[in-house]
Amino acid sequence: MSTTRLRFAPAPTGSLHLGSARTALFNWLTARGTEGQLILRIEDTNAELTRPELIDNIYRSLDWLQIEFDGEPVRQSERTDLYNDAVESWLADDLAYVDDGAVRFRVPSDGTTSWDDVVRGKVVFENQNIEDFVVRRADGSATFFTANAVDDFDLGITHVVRGEDLVNVTPKVIMLRQALGAKDLPKFAHLPLIVNEQRKKLSKRRDDVALESYRDRGVLADAMINYLALLGWGPPDDIEVRPIEEIVQLFRLEDVNPSAAMFDVKKLEAINGDYIRAMKHEEFTEALIPWIANEPWNSLVDRDQLSQVAPLVQERTRVLAEGPPQLDFFFLESPEIEESAWEKAMTTPEAPLILESTKTAFTSVDWSVASLHESLRAIGDSHDMKLGKAQAPVRVAVTGRLVGPPLFESIHALGREVVLERILRAQNKLDET
Repeated sequence: MSTTRLRFAPAPTGSLHLGSARTALFNWLTARGTEGQLILRIEDTNAELTRPELIDNIYRSLDWLQIEFDGEPVRQSERTDLYNDAVESWLADDLAYVDDGAVRFRVPSDGTTSWDDVVRGKVVFENQNIEDFVVRRADGSATFFTANAVDDFDLGITHVVRGEDLVNVTPKVIMLRQALGAKDLPKFAHLPLIVNEQRKKLSKRRDDVALESYRDRGVLADAMINYLALLGWGPPDDIEVRPIEEIVQLFRLEDVNPSAAMFDVKKLEAINGDYIRAMKHEEFTEALIPWIANEPWNSLVDRDQLSQVAPLVQERTRVLAEGPPQLDFFFLESPEIEESAWEKAMTTPEAPLILESTKTAFTSVDWSVASLHESLRAIGDSHDMKLGKAQAPVRVAVTGRLVGPPLFESIHALGREVVLERILRAQNKLDET
């Protein structure tokens, strides 16, 4: 039985696109699920558009996605002799001709070119609708069609998994492959387009399509892998959030849906939140550090205190970048109070009474989460207020906002002295208004 061989062939003309990342993943899933091989081929024949930093971006992004390849990367820029030999053989066999300095392939005037697509079914092109296409430019460089056909044939690629935007080039590649003497075709699987919420094809001019931008916002690699796998495919048991090892076992190209797949940022963030909640507390704390390093208050952070308070926001964090803004009040001496929060919580007749009662109670209460909770609940009862409403002025005084991590755990972590000082500061501000 022959070994399954696939390739992921990005062109280094920009940051790795979400669609390209999905293609790389589906190739990897197919290779691993069949115990096959996956080759990385850099399509860098266009010298004008290729830049070393873009190739580095591809390597970095694929490494972040934990997609492993077999053997060293193949660079098309290092294989020009192969392409030239192929073009010369076509010229010699009268399968191609020179036209204004460029070499064109002779397309048969009748008949069809077809293949059985794993995703799309039978695909047929009328040859009469395909023009004689360029296989070598006037500057001597091979076109995409030539390099693609030669490399897939030379490298023994058995499965070509790529986006459906390349369906129209496939008949040309098939013709060239046959002209090379190939007796068979690889299995083609053209993956569905990825569209935005308006059902429009993702565009780098309109949408956030660079994989690295999601990494930089704090999407975890495992969550991104899991979500990308769902763009056009779904597990048979409908359990979408699951380890990559299970996805490898379940994934089949035959199960890919040909309909367009919508990239839903909210769903990605929800899945990422699931992965964040599943992290151990120490893992989550460590994962936040690069984002905390970008905060103006990062020099005030004590690692022991961070380990204590970071888990308080873990349940509420969808992407890692959301973590630090929820934690600033633990480290700032005088956290800024949001104006809208102040207006909502501090302008009621009960607010001054709640703050005074809380300050008195917190001066001597046992400093435990349970005691703090019970103390403020009793204060609310004494003013005929439910705990949720009674705690609002205290939360705003202590944290500067109306929503945030669990209040009593936060108060406990801040300590008695800091909490009483902040309540007094809020009282003084009320006196001034």
